[in-house]
Amino acid sequence: MTAGSDHRRARFVVSYRGNAFHGAAESDGVRTVVGELRAACEQILSEPISLTLAGRTDAGVHAIGQVISCDLPMSADPADLAHRLTRMCGPDIAVRSGEWAADDFDARFSATSRHYRYHVWNSATPNPLLTELAWHVPHALDIDAMNRGASYLLGEHDFASFCRLADPTADGTIPSTVRVVFSAKWSEGLIASLLQFDITGSAFCHQMVRSIVGTLVDVGRGKISSTALEEILAARQRQAAGQVAPPTGLVLWSVGYDGERIGPKTR
Repeated sequence: MTAGSDHRRARFVVSYRGNAFHGAAESDGVRTVVGELRAACEQILSEPISLTLAGRTDAGVHAIGQVISCDLPMSADPADLAHRLTRMCGPDIAVRSGEWAADDFDARFSATSRHYRYHVWNSATPNPLLTELAWHVPHALDIDAMNRGASYLLGEHDFASFCRLADPTADGTIPSTVRVVFSAKWSEGLIASLLQFDITGSAFCHQMVRSIVGTLVDVGRGKISSTALEEILAARQRQAAGQVAPPTGLVLWSVGYDGERIGPKTR
């Protein structure tokens, strides 16, 4: 994506309720975040628009700080467009901001970090108000053990044990599953029984965060030792890890663009 002489690169920060969509990236025949935004943009601007996501979230995964870039005619006002898109695509999508960006800015390939947050409702009884926002885990969880397990994930590792196997590229190459995790921590949320897991990394493979969460919940329940995370990483086999957490509790919290970009140009 390269801005033309009569167009400029724009950058938007978008929030959405993942339960309403079959993922963020556009796909024929189903409702997606990009599909809704692109159709609304084209209706407003009366020309084709191509949108680039910072991260492709799966069906049911939410976002507070998803970033999208695109090229707009120079006569457009990104801030006004953000307001109009929110009115057209709400309440399931809100475009929090819109601004001009550097011509070489790319929401995906310019990103240096991605921060995800996962919510767990840890109570014997469910919370109907959080059904669409948190994973209900009725079993008692040991947060200290979960954080000890999470510490093994820090740094650069091959996360094949936590990733859904990617399809080979056109030349037969298997995409790398090596990533760098900068931070990973469980903490208590704003209300009793609500736990949150914050993880920031250079990038994430398909289902990587949900697989990590599911495995750490197994640690919290005592089904897996916290020290086993080192062995799980070394195995590089998906069956070595624990369960995959449901998408409902996952939120793409923010995307960073400071510092040096690390890792392959993938999710």
